[in-house]
Amino acid sequence: MSKPHIHVLALGGTIATRPDVTGAMQMGLGADDLVAAVPLLAKIADIEAETVSRVGSHSLSFDQIHALAARIRTLKADGVVVTQGTDTLEETSFLLDLLLDLEIPVIVTAAMRNPALTSPDGPGNLLAAVRVAADPWVRAHANALGVVAVMLDEVYAAADVLKVHPTRLNAFASTQTGPLAALVEDRIVPLALPVRDALVAARRRLGDAARGQASPVALLWMSLDEPGYLINALLAAPDRLGYRGAVVAAMGGGHTPERATDSVVRLATELPTVVAPRAGGGPLLEKTYGGPSSEIALRKAGLIWGGRLHPLKARILLETCLRASLDRPAIAEVFSAWN
Repeated sequence: MSKPHIHVLALGGTIATRPDVTGAMQMGLGADDLVAAVPLLAKIADIEAETVSRVGSHSLSFDQIHALAARIRTLKADGVVVTQGTDTLEETSFLLDLLLDLEIPVIVTAAMRNPALTSPDGPGNLLAAVRVAADPWVRAHANALGVVAVMLDEVYAAADVLKVHPTRLNAFASTQTGPLAALVEDRIVPLALPVRDALVAARRRLGDAARGQASPVALLWMSLDEPGYLINALLAAPDRLGYRGAVVAAMGGGHTPERATDSVVRLATELPTVVAPRAGGGPLLEKTYGGPSSEIALRKAGLIWGGRLHPLKARILLETCLRASLDRPAIAEVFSAWN
């Protein structure tokens, strides 16, 4: 039986670092280096390696991920593995999932421990990612799974995966749903298929968002006694400081501090403004609490309800909607499916 053809695209990140003369870790390894460090890959798949960039994921841009998605669409492969840094993996994987509608597995992986440390996890994560991409169950359900992240022998849906710790080896989790599959010995053990109705509906409305212009979205975190001064500064600027939309990471089921609520409401009259749960996930309330800063009042005032999306992912979706030139009602419709 012929082995599947898996294309590895390397972007950089901790997985691709090596020490300089001072001992500090710098970007330097390319896709060929990563693949060469894991000889067992050749027994699983025919590997083609391509270095896309050598940057930390904290410096990646929306435009780079749009270009990456365009490159993936051109590949004649049975599966694709993207290696990058962990800083933005939860965001880039979700953006790729919004942009790609493919019948082959697309896997994003990374490393928490750099290659100079004892037991670096990069080679193991790359091996696991290729195993997942080559697995018959994953390939048969590739479109139903969408883009997935593979870290520490677990498979996560791009819409749900979060980086929940800055340094630990087990830094990634899907706190709302759990993993979709686990790697045990040399097998993939399926656990669940993700509910993707909202993402599929969003993708239909987004069309070819890559043709649009970058549309910066402000991320505004609500916290105890927040006065809203940053929102006021944004509103006072004639060009809204360059932002075309905003995401408000709200308290509880969708609440803002009363002293900041007038500013939040005014912001929603100027820019498409999405409310997302600062708790990190879980559907927001819609009709439980009253009062000027409640979810009932904010929804009546025109705030767009972000549903269960983490604020970081809500920002990704809003930027993509704006880039696709969707108007406010269309944006609200896209987000409503997530609640």
